[in-house]
Amino acid sequence: QVQLVESGGGLVQVGGSLRLSCSVSGGTFSTYRMAWFRQVTGKEREFVASISNTVGSTRYVDSVRGRFTISRDNAKNTVYLQMNNLKPEDAALYYCAATTLDTVLPTRYRSWGQGTQVTLSS
Repeated sequence: QVQLVESGGGLVQVGGSLRLSCSVSGGTFSTYRMAWFRQVTGKEREFVASISNTVGSTRYVDSVRGRFTISRDNAKNTVYLQMNNLKPEDAALYYCAATTLDTVLPTRYRSWGQGTQVTLSS
């Protein structure tokens, strides 16, 4: 019912910047809490950032705070992740997710995109 499509991933230099986008269709976008997660093969999916549905309050994992910024455009049904000063450990498959709950737990997010790959080079 709710479809999420990520884009914007690619190869970027360490210290560089990249902006990910997630387009949402189905349901009512303005009612969803939106989040970005990332995952490396062999490790658990990790919460990165989220933004609330109404007032736009944000949360970040400590490792990206000050470098990453999550935002949303409700008129375009799109959520973004601006990533600056990228580090090697930021390399991962990044997923967009939606929930109607106030949570950072991946098990509580019921709608997921297919992911977009972020690869770091020196």
